[in-house]
Amino acid sequence: MTNKKKPPFPTLWNNTRAAFAFLAPATVALALIGIFPTVFALVNSFRQYNLARPKDATPFIGFDNYLNVLNDASFWTALGRTGLFLITVVPIQLALGLIIALMLHKPGLSGFKLLARMSLVIPLATAPAVAGLIGRLIFNRDFGVANALLSVVNAGPVEWLGDTTNAFIAVALMDIWQWTPFCALVLLAGLTMVPNEIEEAARLETRSRWQIVRYVQLPFLLPSATVILILRTADILKMFDTVFTMTRGGPGAATELVSVYIQRIGFRVFDQGVASAQAILMLILTIVLARLYIKFVYREI
Repeated sequence: MTNKKKPPFPTLWNNTRAAFAFLAPATVALALIGIFPTVFALVNSFRQYNLARPKDATPFIGFDNYLNVLNDASFWTALGRTGLFLITVVPIQLALGLIIALMLHKPGLSGFKLLARMSLVIPLATAPAVAGLIGRLIFNRDFGVANALLSVVNAGPVEWLGDTTNAFIAVALMDIWQWTPFCALVLLAGLTMVPNEIEEAARLETRSRWQIVRYVQLPFLLPSATVILILRTADILKMFDTVFTMTRGGPGAATELVSVYIQRIGFRVFDQGVASAQAILMLILTIVLARLYIKFVYREI
């Protein structure tokens, strides 16, 4: 009596069904949270859609919404303000993150470095809306921590959130506090890619710490820097929670970044068509900037 081998197809089919069963929840969540809103915004950007008149028709108007956006001086002002915010905070975050990463990369003090790495996670674990509320408390004119520290040196009180320049600085400081640890951890991961033999040989050749960083470690940090630039640029272009809870975009429009302006057009003016066109343009800008970062910053080692 011979044993017949069972065909592998039932097992392969069962494995495929199991794989689909595990992937289905993530796929459904991605479709509902990411893909559907993007497609919905893309469709709305070509229609006349006003939330204040939900029973009205939403006719197709072509590229009229995009033309309105491109001719909107307030949109370009908000975008320029966002660009200023980007070039202000990201270089500082990269510089401070590099300093922290280099300190944690030094040999020795393993217990201290473990505690420091755990502490770096705290700002990252803070929700942006909570960070904005913390910022409102820190920079409050009457009982804020910032003015309390200034009073120690007989300075202040400073009107942080009521002054146009100071409010911009206060939001930038909160963003630097929250995201510098992210830059430090990413750059620290990049430093671990540097072979120990190369670092030891460089230390024997020169005692200059700057030359070791520039010629030995920096080439290995370029991929990490590219990741930071892409993620931080995308995050700042959609930065809303911290600014809205901290300043509501004020005083005036001093801290009205482009995402806050899009929210105002979409949910205060109720023009979903124009707001969707603005959001799609920001998506395109993010993709273009990411490609530029990869082209001019990223280097393979």
